[in-house]
Amino acid sequence: MGVDPDRAGAALADLAACYSGPDRHHHDLAHAVSVRRLIEELATAEDSSAAGGVGVDDLRVAALAAWYHDAVYDPTAADNEARSAELARAALVGLGVPPSVAEQVDRVIRLTADHRVDPADRAAAILLDADLAILGAPPAVYGRYAAGIRAEFAAVPDDRYRAGRRAVLEGLLARPQLYVTREGRRRFDAAARANLRREIDALDDRGDP
Repeated sequence: MGVDPDRAGAALADLAACYSGPDRHHHDLAHAVSVRRLIEELATAEDSSAAGGVGVDDLRVAALAAWYHDAVYDPTAADNEARSAELARAALVGLGVPPSVAEQVDRVIRLTADHRVDPADRAAAILLDADLAILGAPPAVYGRYAAGIRAEFAAVPDDRYRAGRRAVLEGLLARPQLYVTREGRRRFDAAARANLRREIDALDDRGDP
């Protein structure tokens, strides 16, 4: 049985409203759309590589998760991922998505909290790599992303923000692999590391007396 158009339209409106707050400078609807598009690209590339393909069920879970993974976003909160996952699960079940699929969407959204995943978890792998693809964007695009993150944390004083942001960036740089999929590593890893180092240097420069 198909999804009722009225219910689907209401769910889409609710989701768009979640991403449309005035404090959304990076984690907005454009980001969700970008993640959804990149999931398709990564899945297609993985299907043609020796690394093994992405199954239809995994792609479906990752695609649904893309729309909801930042539905709840409060820079001051530590449970955004969990709340986004819960929202996704309830909304999808309400739309008639099988509970087993909604449970998997819930699960992979929660993994975006620390972006650590078993490479064999294909749904999570392509979601997480798509979510972090912005780190490997061209420098000008990355600069707008970094400015957007700062704007989302506008209430945080500069000294605290620089320290916290630097810790996040250094934690990412310390990882042996920023991306889980072969295609993610090929497309984004080198550029991401250069961008992260550049932002760290900029944070240090702004902190100089």
